[in-house]
Amino acid sequence: MAFFILSFLFLLLVSSATACDRCLYQSKASYFSKASALSSGACGYGSLALDISGGHLAAGVDSLFKNGAGCGACFQIRCKNPTLCSKEGTKVVLTDLNHNNQTDFVLSSRAFAGMAQKGMGQQILKLGIAEIEYKRVPCDYKNQNLAVRVEESSKKPDYLAIKFLYQGGQTEIVAVDVAQVGSSNWSFMSRNHGAVWDTSRVPQGALQFRLVVTAGYDGKWIWAKKVLPADWKNGLIYDSGLQITDIAQEACSPCDDGT
Repeated sequence: MAFFILSFLFLLLVSSATACDRCLYQSKASYFSKASALSSGACGYGSLALDISGGHLAAGVDSLFKNGAGCGACFQIRCKNPTLCSKEGTKVVLTDLNHNNQTDFVLSSRAFAGMAQKGMGQQILKLGIAEIEYKRVPCDYKNQNLAVRVEESSKKPDYLAIKFLYQGGQTEIVAVDVAQVGSSNWSFMSRNHGAVWDTSRVPQGALQFRLVVTAGYDGKWIWAKKVLPADWKNGLIYDSGLQITDIAQEACSPCDDGT
């Protein structure tokens, strides 16, 4: 337990020290012509990435990907060409790691065209790379609860791998525990990659989860009391019964734009 607490505090300190989510950033964005290149990305969402984003996908650089903690984060991005670009821009979901440090984002073509004024989508795609400004914004999935998908790699009763979908608010999941429903004997899960968490210490029976998410200037426990049934199956998605709406507040220096 002491190790878990220290790890949690370390993750929070790292998160606060490396980013200021309220700031408006200046950078560049390019795009992939096929959304499948991003949906099969480092977060591990696969084709489900299209469901959670409406095709508005993004790969972000290391400082945004955050070793997988940034998976599922939402950003408002707008380009700066006044002839082609709308004032609102487009909202994207981070689903992949961008290995090219020449741009902060690589977007799906739908998201890139979504930054354009009405009727200008094809013209903006011809740019290839656009000057942008962006900021982190809350994700809003309306009436959709946080969901848990059991990965195909899971092998009952010795190994469980899951990923979280429809993570609302402006938060990051920094720790996950699992236990049998009604038990206080919790086992910690590790981030395998991206949005995927796993454990080789799988409790028997129906399973509950507790998560630590960034919220306010600190962390917050979220307890999903009954998520997976005793006969959970690989490849299925289960409703947690919870919605995350918290906003993480970063303790950081003033933004470059004065906000």
